[in-house]
Amino acid sequence: MNGALGTAVTGLDAREGSALDAQTLCEAFQWTSERYREEIALRTPGGELQITWGEYAQRVRRLAEGMAARGLSRGDTVALMLTNRPEAYIVDSAALHIGAIPFSIYNTSAPEQIEYLFGHAQCKLVVTEAQFAGRVLALAERLPALEEVYVVDEAPDGARPLTDLEVDAEAGFDFERSWRAVKGEDVVTLIYTSGTTGPPKAVELTHENVLCDLRLVDEVFEREARGRLMSYLPMAHAVDRCACHYACMTTGATVTSVSDVRQAVAALGDVRPTSWVGVPRIWEKLKAALEAGFQAEPDEQRRADVAEALQVASTVVRAEQAGEPVAPQLREACERADALIFSKLRARLGLDEARALVSGAAPIAPEVLEFFAALGMPICEGWGMSETTAVATINRREQIRIGTVGRALPGVEVILAEDGELLVRGPTIMRGYRGDPEKTAETIDADGWLHTGDIGEIDPDGYVKIVDRKKELIINAAGKNMSPANIENKLKAACPLIGIAVAIGDRRAYNTALIVLDPDACAAFASGYGIEDASPAALARDERVQAAVAAAVTEANAQLARVEQIKRHEILPRDWEPGGDELTPTMKLRRKPIAEKYAAEIEALYA
Repeated sequence: MNGALGTAVTGLDAREGSALDAQTLCEAFQWTSERYREEIALRTPGGELQITWGEYAQRVRRLAEGMAARGLSRGDTVALMLTNRPEAYIVDSAALHIGAIPFSIYNTSAPEQIEYLFGHAQCKLVVTEAQFAGRVLALAERLPALEEVYVVDEAPDGARPLTDLEVDAEAGFDFERSWRAVKGEDVVTLIYTSGTTGPPKAVELTHENVLCDLRLVDEVFEREARGRLMSYLPMAHAVDRCACHYACMTTGATVTSVSDVRQAVAALGDVRPTSWVGVPRIWEKLKAALEAGFQAEPDEQRRADVAEALQVASTVVRAEQAGEPVAPQLREACERADALIFSKLRARLGLDEARALVSGAAPIAPEVLEFFAALGMPICEGWGMSETTAVATINRREQIRIGTVGRALPGVEVILAEDGELLVRGPTIMRGYRGDPEKTAETIDADGWLHTGDIGEIDPDGYVKIVDRKKELIINAAGKNMSPANIENKLKAACPLIGIAVAIGDRRAYNTALIVLDPDACAAFASGYGIEDASPAALARDERVQAAVAAAVTEANAQLARVEQIKRHEILPRDWEPGGDELTPTMKLRRKPIAEKYAAEIEALYA
């Protein structure tokens, strides 16, 4: 590698030319849009809307001209409050071409959160949808920097349609000079952190950060040109921006935007992604749905064949993970099972052409990874933060070690501090927190090491294992440190009915758990028992469900140290939606709000 950007000659660079050698994303976008003008760049499921790279580039130019005409210039911020849709990419890319800083916020944000984010960023312009415009417009008078609100669909009073911005061009605006003036060290976006201990911090990522991360990931996976990607995670999260929005600029990939995260799995058959990133909850739900489908197979012989194939393939996976030899007969049986059963399953799911399947954003249970590896869909678990430009460590496809988040990307360093905290250094580390030099100095030390807040382990081969968040470790009344994520994953792996588990026990004499049932597993359970009401609220009080969950807790406890075991649990009669009080939009637990909202239930477990 050569400096912050590097001059990688593997992967896409070697095959397709200079997109990854660009100094900015603007340059990469222009190179790619010119090369693939007639190819589809952006689409929606079913091809209802399709935009070629040439059309994409034309709209970016018109919007950039319109933004300049409205007085936006280098360093100004543009806020996006949009679902996953092609317009989000177009508006974001246009802002980049005038040197502005586009950023996204979660659509589930409360009015006070929106006011803080827009005020902190001092955004001049907001692009949103009719369904969110009311919340934005209600705050406009309290946001002196905010000049105009544009809406991509039907604009209510007080807002303007986005088409007005596209035609309101500045006479004599030099578009090419504008984007060429953007530098690698310029901020490309703001990623607002969750702010569990105070207001959210704005991570400043630069063009150099993003392009370096894309190059390093390409060295690992050798992403193909003109691949197929699915955008379904919020653009306010670094993963969607890097894995879809920015990645397509350097590969010419087609991005299908799925506006509802709950429809992501259903859309796989339409998209047939060449790489796909799923958060753990997505993989867990897919596993539960597949297992339910296997059990519901009406043909008894077929059901037996699938069960035997899974057993054979799982045996091979476990042997490979343990570094043990696999008998030729067992290997052949596994290959037959793959040809006759699993290859057809992958095609039916739409994952038969995916060269890289990735899990990140939160810990995933090893049992889930083993299950998909047995199906011929090995998942590369990775780890990163907004502060590391998404990916920092990841498992390589042919060198996966289940239970780890892989090795550091080339050129990225990882070490452990004395207390076990994982420290990261390299060219993908953020520029800093916007307007907060003190927090930046607390997070990045004088030697350039980012203090991640994660407790980890690193084996002799460089594989990293994340134990848990430093501030989320359970420290019981006796002073014992425990990982709640480890306990929770054991619970979820023990029974498909357990959709979400929250381990409780900090400063307590023993551990308890709040359990939320999985709606899909509830439906399958209800069908099998002839139960009409399959809602989690109804089944939470069903004695058969309670018995199944209790058995799962016992099974999980058998795999945990005595001090980690769950002594009592409560099944909550409700479902938790992404972006609600309990889960972030990427389905990570909001532990502090959960503890506050369910304080009565938690106290009852310790009564």
